[in-house]
Amino acid sequence: MSFAASDITGAGSTAAAPLYIKWKAAYTGKIGNKVEYQSVGSSAGIKKMKENSVDFAASDAPMSLEELKKINMLAFPTVISGVVPFVNLPGVRVGELRLSAEILVGIYSGKITKWNDALIEKENPQLHLPNLTVVPLVRSDGSGTTFTFSDYLSRVSPEWKQKFGTNFTIAWPANVVAAKGSSGMVDVLKKTPGSIGYTEYAYIIENSLNYVQLKNHDGLYVKPNAASFRVALANSGWTKTGQFEEMLTDKAGAGSWPITGSTYIYVPRVTSQPERTASVLQFFTWAFMNGDLIADSLDFIRLPDLVQARVVHEIGSVVDTHGNKLHVEIGLN
Repeated sequence: MSFAASDITGAGSTAAAPLYIKWKAAYTGKIGNKVEYQSVGSSAGIKKMKENSVDFAASDAPMSLEELKKINMLAFPTVISGVVPFVNLPGVRVGELRLSAEILVGIYSGKITKWNDALIEKENPQLHLPNLTVVPLVRSDGSGTTFTFSDYLSRVSPEWKQKFGTNFTIAWPANVVAAKGSSGMVDVLKKTPGSIGYTEYAYIIENSLNYVQLKNHDGLYVKPNAASFRVALANSGWTKTGQFEEMLTDKAGAGSWPITGSTYIYVPRVTSQPERTASVLQFFTWAFMNGDLIADSLDFIRLPDLVQARVVHEIGSVVDTHGNKLHVEIGLN
């Protein structure tokens, strides 16, 4: 089926919103097609997609092939980045605070309630930690960032996995403070001394937030950045088999960031609106070919070649209700 230009609308991930907003502005400026993006959270985006009220959804969590088959959708990753804990802690400078998996689990399970707790002091002998109440911030909306964060906690703590698990929303302890969206969490943290939150690395960079160092799978402290996300990616099946359903949390490697993840786009595998779906695939194909510098500016990591090849193949499998494949132009720049 021939490609026909059409304005499109997507919704979902607040974590990936900074990238998609910049991609759509560049795309509209070059190609002319308009792309609207609603930063409403991963769960809300997928819900809108199921209701056919948007042309694509964005989520920071993958579905299994079985789950995708049930809802007749195709999912493909766009970029790699990391979820990063960040704090508002008076007297502690950016990147100074060191936290282990045990400490994060303790904070978010409600067991660690003071910043001068013995476990935190043990990991930070160089710091004078205040006798200040820990205020854990969480997402009130269904969030792919929460999914990735809780997946990490489930991998490093059997107790967390049993009690809280991995999901877009978690039955948090009573002492948490909930905020809507990544930007909402950033706003609350800035106003709340003693608070700790988790967000996509792009928000850390854009807002000059006080990120923490994390002890990784190899027992070494690392800082969040493009290099540490790449190490996690290199120690995954993504680069070996192209299997992008694999979570990238708690990967081995001396420099590996432990809460690395990806963001995914969801589209119908069989579309009743072929022109609009073709326009979605056109937009992301253009972004894969022309959007690397924009992704780099936000410290997002491009997909490995093997994964990009699989994504192109998957995109080519989308058909209309008559079984005709959609034609997506790849030469636009």
